[in-house]
Order: sequence, then structure tokens, then C-alpha cells
Amino acid sequence: MRLAVLDIGSNSVHLLVVDAHPGAAPLPATSHKEVIRLAELLDDDGAVRGEGRKRLTAFVAEALEIAQDQGAEEIMAFATSAIREAANGQEVLDHVEKKTGVKLRVLSGDDEARITFLAARRWFGWSAGRLLLLDIGGGSLELAAGQDEYPDAAYSIPLGAGRMHQQFLAREQRADPADVKALSRYARATIGRVAGHINRVGRPDNVVASSKTFRSLARLAGAAPSAEGIYVPRSLKHSDLPGIIDQLAERTPAERAELPGISQARSGQVLAGAIVAEAACAILGIDELVISPWALREGLIMRKLDNLDDPDQDPGEIAPG
Repeated sequence: MRLAVLDIGSNSVHLLVVDAHPGAAPLPATSHKEVIRLAELLDDDGAVRGEGRKRLTAFVAEALEIAQDQGAEEIMAFATSAIREAANGQEVLDHVEKKTGVKLRVLSGDDEARITFLAARRWFGWSAGRLLLLDIGGGSLELAAGQDEYPDAAYSIPLGAGRMHQQFLAREQRADPADVKALSRYARATIGRVAGHINRVGRPDNVVASSKTFRSLARLAGAAPSAEGIYVPRSLKHSDLPGIIDQLAERTPAERAELPGISQARSGQVLAGAIVAEAACAILGIDELVISPWALREGLIMRKLDNLDDPDQDPGEIAPG
């Protein structure tokens, strides 16, 4: 069957159309993406401004047309932290549905972590043993750990790269060392609040990282470019991150965009993502992370395929294990 997944993130909105059936890896048919930065289009009260609502609605309408043109039998549309935390999130959802007919479901932070963990488990398989997953989005950091298909512990904490950039680093073109240190301390303290729950699951056999932020950081550390395909192994060492942070901090966003793996759209917030990644490695005792090509969208597809016999099952809702 041909499925479409529409992922409304804090930074970007992404449509993925795949050919999928139970027992097989989904084969991408087409992909369409746009950087909207919903998390930055909020007013002082935390509500999505009219511009953000307009841009989101236009993209959803465009994505629906593309999915239909590509023959998708179903479109699964989900929103994450930007809409989840917006003061007028439900109003935005209602507006999008009224204008486009697409009903966006809002994922809880913990379910976002669980579904991304499922994607990583399916990619690396049972031989990977006990996994620890990290995913840095625009608004939140997801952490999940366990040895089964779904994690024994899953947390979503407000340490997304876009959020932290706005909170700590957006004042100047080149980062102030004091701001870098402040963000590092804040990230370590915030991760420290859940570290005990993650560590109680047991020492991981493999640490997996997903998301564009981690892929960009791995590329800076010398990993293969995306053009070489998803089957090329990629990793990121904790020992690489201090140097990457220094490299990014001494550059303006425009200068960062000239580095390998850094897009213009994410050149501002990639430093914040690197600082959060380093803090997570330090607090959780991580030496190396292996990059997962699969993340939330693929996890949602896996959930859908697993529940084809139950049409009423929402692929975005998972009961805690």
C-alpha cells in the first residue's frame, strides 16, 4: 500500500510518501519539505501567530495535493512540540482541518520518544541489544531506553535546538562564551533530572541518535555525506563534540552554512544542538552514538503496518509499557 506521513515539527514540516507492506522496509516514493520554524512564530503569550498558521495551512494543503497525486491511500498527519505547547494549538488544528480537510493528531512527547525508539529498533534489529535513543528536534530532546521494540523508559524534555537557540544564543551573530556555558549548564541540569530513570533501564549495548541535528554533527565529525545513501554506517563520538562546539561558536550562522552538512536553514540553531548533544553524552556517560536513518516518520509507518487489522488504532498513541 502507498502511505503518506505528514510530520509537523517545530522547525520543518515534512511529507513522506512510501510504498509499504507488513514485513518489509518502506520504500520512499517522494518527499516534500519546507522550513517554517513554527516555534519561532509565536507571540508573547505563546500562541502561533497568524503568519505561522497561514504558512502551515498552505503547506498542509500542498502536501495533501502531492500525496493524492502520488496515489497515497491514506495520509497520517501528526504535530509535535510546537503545536503541542502552543497556547492556541487547538485553534490552529481546527483552522487547518477546516481549510484543508486534514485532521492533525498531536503526539505526546513521550509517545514521540517511543515511536522514534521503535523506528531505531526496526532499523538496527535485535542484535543491537539494549538501546539508548537520543533525538534532538527543534523544540524538544527525546530520550528512550530499553531492550524490546518499545522502550522501558521514554522522556521528552524541552531542550530542542531551536528552542535553546532562541533562549540562549540568538542575541549575537557569534556566540558569547558565557552564553555557551550557560546553555551547557542548563542542559546538563535538565537532563540530569531524568538521567536516573534512563540509567535504571541498564547500560545500553548501543547508543543511537536520530534527527537532522545529529546527522549534521556527525557530518562535521567526518561521517559520510548523505549522498552516499542511508546504508553507510555513520557515528558521532562524544570526544568530537567539544571541538565542533568551538568550531561553530566562532562562526556566524552564514559562515556555519559553508561547513559540510550544515544547511542555511539550520545554521543558526546547530550550535545549540551541539551543546545539548554534548551535555547528554556527559550526563548519560555516552562515548559514541550511531546514527539511525529512521526516526519518527518511519516509526509511525511501522505502527500503522503493525495494526492494519485494527483500523481504529491510532498509530500515534502507545500505552506506556
